[in-house]
Amino acid sequence: MKIGIDQIGMYTPDFFIDLRELATVRGVAPDKFTIGIGQDQQAVAPSSQDAVTMGAAAAQSLLGAIDREQLGLVVLGTESGVDASKAGALQIIRLLDLPAHVRAMEIKEACYGGTAGLMMARDYVAAHPTKQALVIASDVARYGLATAGEVTQGAGAVAMLVKANPRILVINDDSVVHAEDIGDFWRPVYTDQALARGKYSTEQYLHFFDLVWQQYQAETSLTLNDFTALTFHLPYTKMGLKALRQVLPSVDATKQAALLKHFDQSIQYSRRIGNIYTGSLYLGLLSLLELDHLPAGSRLGLFSYGSGAVGEFFSAELVSGYEQALRPAAHAELLDQRRQLSITEYEAVFNDAVPYAKADYQSNSAYYAGPFVLTGVQGQERQYQVNPNA
Repeated sequence: MKIGIDQIGMYTPDFFIDLRELATVRGVAPDKFTIGIGQDQQAVAPSSQDAVTMGAAAAQSLLGAIDREQLGLVVLGTESGVDASKAGALQIIRLLDLPAHVRAMEIKEACYGGTAGLMMARDYVAAHPTKQALVIASDVARYGLATAGEVTQGAGAVAMLVKANPRILVINDDSVVHAEDIGDFWRPVYTDQALARGKYSTEQYLHFFDLVWQQYQAETSLTLNDFTALTFHLPYTKMGLKALRQVLPSVDATKQAALLKHFDQSIQYSRRIGNIYTGSLYLGLLSLLELDHLPAGSRLGLFSYGSGAVGEFFSAELVSGYEQALRPAAHAELLDQRRQLSITEYEAVFNDAVPYAKADYQSNSAYYAGPFVLTGVQGQERQYQVNPNA
């Protein structure tokens, strides 16, 4: 039975900053951000947007394809969860008016959570061939103003509908995984800002890719020549390029050029949005599919990495006619209609975050955007609703 992604959608907040402008304000050469890191713009999430509202917004475009009777699983993969107990998937179900007869949960393992949800969905459909599963990867990446990680912030979500006989791509049952307890990145429960050992984390990302790629080749007898394109987890786009460059020497110059061309198409959305943690790999996949027009039957390689750490490599194959199931025009409009913030305004929005405190909080309605908003916190409960300004 062929199982995979039948529909895929994305969402990112309506605000962004230009990283060349940020570099100038921070006293950094702009090329360090745009070339050295590989980022051009960065999505900015106001306090009215979080993993729940963005996840619901990304999934909203899939509602027409969801069979309400056959939907059996809703998974939110995030490391920006808003409650240590309750799954954000439950609030998403309410906001989207999805049926109650579903398994609903939230998965956490750094940036790997979206892939964990996708693999769970694939296994669920394998056991229940008529069922559908909704997988949502949604995150806000925050490191703090004027920190080393500031340039790798971002916000957004990707939603995927998984079922048998999918219209976009088939996920092959060939995953290779490596898990190991390391301290490259973590997010203490008392703060929404991440801590990272940047150089070490990059080294581990590349090391984990090498481990799973070598094991994948040993188990499948496939080589780089068998793939049309590789996609990567993209905390910043230059990191994915470093991983790709590790394996390029194994193929001839013509194949190298083709893989680099496809990689460049896969990073275009990320260059404009930034890091969305659990959704970054799938944002890259969506960028590749909507901008590159690969032939049906193409085999794609996907590398997922979540600090702490778990790495996984697997393959997928494009279905004939997959282009008809994509929404490139809608996603282009989503990106093009965002409002650019000055760096001063961005800093004010960044500092106006939902506090880690018992006191009630009211989100700034001037920054309400998107179909769903967090209006504030009352009695230590987050208040979500349809955006009254939409």
